[in-house]
Amino acid sequence: MATIRTVDVVIRGRVQGVGYRYWTSREAERRGLDGHVRNRSDGGVEATFSGPADAVAAMLDACKLGPAGAVVSSVDSANPPDAGFRILRT
Repeated sequence: MATIRTVDVVIRGRVQGVGYRYWTSREAERRGLDGHVRNRSDGGVEATFSGPADAVAAMLDACKLGPAGAVVSSVDSANPPDAGFRILRT
């Protein structure tokens, strides 16, 4: 059985207005990952990826490039505590 890994990610740069969220959703689904993605009020994008550790690692690498038109300046990730299911506040 594959090791499951969950990471919270904040991507900064020119990542809004270039289709980054839709690209992220497609790429994560293609890799069999669960999670979510949304724009941040500070101009960044945040996401959570959960799934096989190797697929999460590949997704983090892909986030450094993003879709055409994106200019990624940083991808910061952290492993959240095992806290079960969360409700996100807007």
